Amino acid sequence: MALATPNWHIHRDADHLAQALAEAIARIAAESIAQRGAFHLVLAGGHTPASTYARLPQLGRRWQDWHLYYGDERYLPPGHPERNDSMVEAQWTGKVPIPAQQHHRLALVDDPEAAAVAYARILPPQDFDLVLLGLGEDGHCASLFPGHALGLDAGAPAVLAVDNAAKPPPRRITLSGWRLLRSRKRFFVVTGAAKAAAISRWRAGEPLPAAQLGAGAEVWMDPEAARWPTP
Repeated sequence: MALATPNWHIHRDADHLAQALAEAIARIAAESIAQRGAFHLVLAGGHTPASTYARLPQLGRRWQDWHLYYGDERYLPPGHPERNDSMVEAQWTGKVPIPAQQHHRLALVDDPEAAAVAYARILPPQDFDLVLLGLGEDGHCASLFPGHALGLDAGAPAVLAVDNAAKPPPRRITLSGWRLLRSRKRFFVVTGAAKAAAISRWRAGEPLPAAQLGAGAEVWMDPEAARWPTP
């Protein structure tokens, strides 16, 4: 049986998508702060959201009420250029006064299993306000890869250690499927022709990791990603 599909949105180009997404994040933040006094955001890593993050310093307000988490992180030393938090800091958080204790980076402790347990302790008890996710060419999202445990069962840990990821670096930490689903909104951000085949497989009903987290989500695409080639 095909999985439920999300809402698909094709933007004029990658720049237009980045601007529209940054404006949407700022708007959701303002609404969340007005309604609940805080904004809890899960960040996607990789190259795709970088241009969106670069626009947020001009759009966001009340930074003292923002709380940032990572959907996944590479198990690399702090400050390493391939860490997701290094990209986020360069593009965005290094330019705005979000309190350091509310920017929840992955601490490098002992081993990935211990790091996963430690990161789970800092997650909020309530649902996230917004989760941002990317899409890999193989259909993975966060560091939830095909053929690996997705942690969709509520009995699974909230954060998983990954020791043999399908792309480098192999050691990672990722929020589990069920914890990512505990969110008021989920946005997938997908650009480039290299992602078109994965989008097509998702639309065809393949149970890719992204598809299993995508029911009810919004998928933001540029025209290159939205070409729907036949699988």
